[in-house]
Amino acid sequence: MACKKSHTSKTMFLWLIIFTSLHCLSVSFEFQVGGNNGWVVPPVNDSKTYDDWASENRFQAGDTIRFKYKKDSVMEVSEEDYKKCNSTHPIFFSNTGNSLFRLQRSGSFYFISGVSGHCQKGQRMIVKVMSEDESSPGDNKSSAGSTIVAVGVSKLVFAHFVFFCVASSLF
Repeated sequence: MACKKSHTSKTMFLWLIIFTSLHCLSVSFEFQVGGNNGWVVPPVNDSKTYDDWASENRFQAGDTIRFKYKKDSVMEVSEEDYKKCNSTHPIFFSNTGNSLFRLQRSGSFYFISGVSGHCQKGQRMIVKVMSEDESSPGDNKSSAGSTIVAVGVSKLVFAHFVFFCVASSLF
């Protein structure tokens, strides 16, 4: 009887380890805004270039977008400021030339260039992040400028190591 109880508690402990390490399996993607061209003023007759790029991709909460640029900046602004190309009240601002922005919620995000006149020339973009019920397990990400973020690899290796150490000591 004691042996059976010990075996049951060991099994429960093993399942606990498995379930607590499942968070390591979440995958997020990084997208480079504008693909290889980066975040630049679009050609004269192509003011929708960034909205077109954004609509070709399927963004989910947890994804990251990378803005690469020279002598420019990127701002997240409100919808109203986006419509007016108003850069006086940014929610987010960066001018490092290699800016990362994490999409932490579903909904719309509005981005403009902070350089005077660039937004009016089309250097602006709306990113729509899907809610969890909009995405299905069979959805594929667009390959345009996206790569898997390998943050969870070391966690998976560690979880694998712990799993086999515990399993070998239990059985």
